[in-house]
Amino acid sequence: MKILIATGIFPPDIGGPAQYAKELAEEFLRQGHKVKVLAYKFKKKLPTGIRHLFYFLRLFFSLGGIDLIIALDTFSVGLPTILAARIFGKKTILRTGGDFLWENYVQKTGNPLTIKDFYDKKPKLSLKFKLVFSLSKFVLKNSSAIVFSTKWQRDIFIKNYGLDFNKTFIIEKAGRRIKIKNLSLLETAFSEAQKQNSSIKLNISEKISHENLMEKIKNCYAVILPSLSEISPNFILDAISFNKPFILTKETGFYEKLKEIGLFVDPLDKEDIKNKILFLTDGKNYLEYKNRISNFKFGHSWKEIASEFLDIYKKL
Repeated sequence: MKILIATGIFPPDIGGPAQYAKELAEEFLRQGHKVKVLAYKFKKKLPTGIRHLFYFLRLFFSLGGIDLIIALDTFSVGLPTILAARIFGKKTILRTGGDFLWENYVQKTGNPLTIKDFYDKKPKLSLKFKLVFSLSKFVLKNSSAIVFSTKWQRDIFIKNYGLDFNKTFIIEKAGRRIKIKNLSLLETAFSEAQKQNSSIKLNISEKISHENLMEKIKNCYAVILPSLSEISPNFILDAISFNKPFILTKETGFYEKLKEIGLFVDPLDKEDIKNKILFLTDGKNYLEYKNRISNFKFGHSWKEIASEFLDIYKKL
């Protein structure tokens, strides 16, 4: 089978989506499929619209002989991919990843809404954001199938984008300084925690390679990710693989799966974040959560992930 993976970023770009695209492509190759990866490259620097047009043209001349397209986000590659796929009559599986609309709204406005609150409260949107919503809805509704990494995100999208449940599937998952990561509040909460325990130190890892990030996780005491919302963060799965206790936002699709082995915080509550940090500095509490993680059985290989994409393709 000939598979095209449409992705916004790909190594040497840094980030979970880049690593996801790389691992998925390599697994398809191991299974004997022919794979082509189409990433944005320099087009990331172009304005929205022009960027989409250039990527659409690259797609247009790349789809000959392709059996399946897998698009790894909803808007940046999703929109040009769906348009090109409709012209060629190609089947497209769209993997949502994060939420372009919500992420950009929080980044541009500074309004600290969780993803659930964003859709429930429906804040007034500018014309640009209304257009992004409409185009995202078009992409979602015109995909052959939609893949989510958690039921939590799928439920939010079905409700707010009017999606057909039967077209949706869940495939589980095997940093920049932006507002959704909530780093300012974390730094404030950590500073207050340091007043009670001066031995603790916060190390914020940004724009580093996957290999260097793994080394930092391996050698750290614990990890913390108090983002406004996190769909299914690779960072936490990596921490679990190294048996590291973690603190994670409760606004996540991982809450039900991981609530017994990790600490969860209200991302807008500074005191909650501070208290959970101090709780984990206690040696007894720390060992308790290390033991919980070591006894936790959770695995989802890239072989399984690739096979699940192919199973969806067979149903289309």
